[in-house]
Amino acid sequence: LMAAVSADCPCEEMDAEDALFILYTSGSTGKPKGVQHTVGGYMVYTGVTHKYVFDYQDGDIYFCGADIGWVTGHSYIVYGPLANGATTLMFEGIPTYPGPDRCWEIIEKYGVNQFYTAPTAIRALAREGTSWPGKHDMPSLRLLGT
Repeated sequence: LMAAVSADCPCEEMDAEDALFILYTSGSTGKPKGVQHTVGGYMVYTGVTHKYVFDYQDGDIYFCGADIGWVTGHSYIVYGPLANGATTLMFEGIPTYPGPDRCWEIIEKYGVNQFYTAPTAIRALAREGTSWPGKHDMPSLRLLGT
C-alpha cells in the first residue's frame, strides 16, 4: 500500500491564529471547559519556554514525566521539544511502578539531560527514600524541573 505513496509531502500552510487543538480544563469550577490553543502562539510559547526554561541544547535528551492528556504533557512532551528538534522521552504509567527507581532507571538508560515532572511525582519519589537515585549512574542529568 505505501509503495504507491509519494515521498513528497508538502506542509499545510496555517495562519498563526488557526486552531491547533482544544484541551479541556480539569473542571475545578464544576464543569470542564474546552480551551482552544492556536498554532502560532502555542508553538512559539512552548518552543521558547522549552529551550530557555529547560536549558535545551542541540542533541540533548529530554524527559517529561507528565500525562499527555494534560496541558503540561502536550506542551513539554510533544510540542515544545519537537519545535526545537529535541529527542523527547515519554512513558506510560506511574513513576514508582514497576519499581521506585523507574524514573532514575530511564534517566540512566537513555542519558537524559533534562527531567521535568509534576510536584506530585517528586513527592511520590521522595516517599520512596533517598537511596534510589544513588543506585543509578546519571552524570548526563543537568536539570530537574517541576
